[in-house]
Amino acid sequence: MHRPPVRICSLYPELLNIYGDRGNVITMVQRARWHNLEPIVAEVALGAPVDFAACDLLLIGGGQDREQKILVNDFAARGPDLAAAIQDGLAMLAICGAYQLMGRHYLTADGENLPGLGIFDAWTEASKDRMIGNVVVETELLGAARTVVGFENHSGKTYLGPGARPLGRVLKGHGNNGQDGREGLVYRNAVGTYLHGSLLPKNPQLADWLLQRALDRRYGGAIQLGRLDDEFEERAHAAVVRQVLGKS
Repeated sequence: MHRPPVRICSLYPELLNIYGDRGNVITMVQRARWHNLEPIVAEVALGAPVDFAACDLLLIGGGQDREQKILVNDFAARGPDLAAAIQDGLAMLAICGAYQLMGRHYLTADGENLPGLGIFDAWTEASKDRMIGNVVVETELLGAARTVVGFENHSGKTYLGPGARPLGRVLKGHGNNGQDGREGLVYRNAVGTYLHGSLLPKNPQLADWLLQRALDRRYGGAIQLGRLDDEFEERAHAAVVRQVLGKS
């Protein structure tokens, strides 16, 4: 039986894999197979060529200031091509440090201003506060209000521009900056978030939202995902909600 290909691009996996973010790639590969798709994974290292227009789903993990400084120039050089692909509907998940660099800039703790790609209407400033722990976010991205769970550990505070759309509202945790109750950012089919853990194994609806957006762009709506048996994934999700909020 023919299995339609879905091209998954993992950017800087050798640098951006903190708190198990590589698990997001593993999850998307397995879910694609369960949906009778053929996942094709390309790992793109620092300096390696990539055609974002040919990618269906771009996954970028998180890193600390050290990793961000290593890759900032390489990432900036990719900015125009990546921006064009996102405008064209490329599905993307950017975690923590990658999320920060998708914005206008990141002002580090030592006063260095790392330029971002400016694709997200957001900016980040280092702080003395360490925002760490499990997080529960309520989002309407997936249709009816649902929760997204993950783990955050960051000192950068991200602020959204007036027209930016957050991923959701923080029910427990710090989120973007520990002040405005918002977490993450959604722009077209691209999602930025501070949630590690890794994120997608415990949030199957978000994984399939990204996968469906990728298929819509590639196949023009001809392929619609069916429902999978997500009992174990939902139990993992519910366990985090119980632990963090103290309720089912």
